[in-house]
Amino acid sequence: MNQHIRQADCDSSLMKQKLKADLHRVAERMNLTLSRFDHDSVCLLGQFAEIRAEIKHIEVLASSFYLDCYLSPFTEKFAELTTSVQHLSDRRYGALIVIEREVPLESVIHSGVAVDAKVTHALLESLFIPGAPLHDGAVLIRGNQIVSAGNVLPLSQVQTHEKKLGTRHRAAIGLSEQTDAVVLVVSEETGQASFAVDGALHPINVVETLV
Repeated sequence: MNQHIRQADCDSSLMKQKLKADLHRVAERMNLTLSRFDHDSVCLLGQFAEIRAEIKHIEVLASSFYLDCYLSPFTEKFAELTTSVQHLSDRRYGALIVIEREVPLESVIHSGVAVDAKVTHALLESLFIPGAPLHDGAVLIRGNQIVSAGNVLPLSQVQTHEKKLGTRHRAAIGLSEQTDAVVLVVSEETGQASFAVDGALHPINVVETLV
């Protein structure tokens, strides 16, 4: 994972303990499935499907865990951010939230409208209400402040094997390819929340993140 994670911020996490327990459970399940291969009369396709679903669930939990690790050294507003993402996801409001870390972003993004206000979930959510003047652009957060809104990010040219990425997701990946920023993105089509870091997109479960 990214070199900017500070290990001390994550070692005591209850979510880390849950992840370890879940991984051990899946490992035991896989070992049991492997031991049954010698029995030709047993169809294991159902077991494979269940293991795949468990691994997908663990991946989402791990993404939420690492998101906290990535952001906690750079902002005290993690709870406000995740609360806003949860509400935006529930309403299927498209959103793009950039958290600056060590690399300054002024030379990479096309600046929008200055906001200069403390991060609150209510303010963040209001900026992405459909039809609002700045809802299509990205919000830039530095520390505990919303610096600006309506920012334009560089687009990635990456494509997935599943489907063409939307503009918000390409913008999230594009900025994370060029900087160490973490970019939160909410799909207006599905409500799925994700974050981009190091040029990769990861799904998150904000309900688990808030626990």
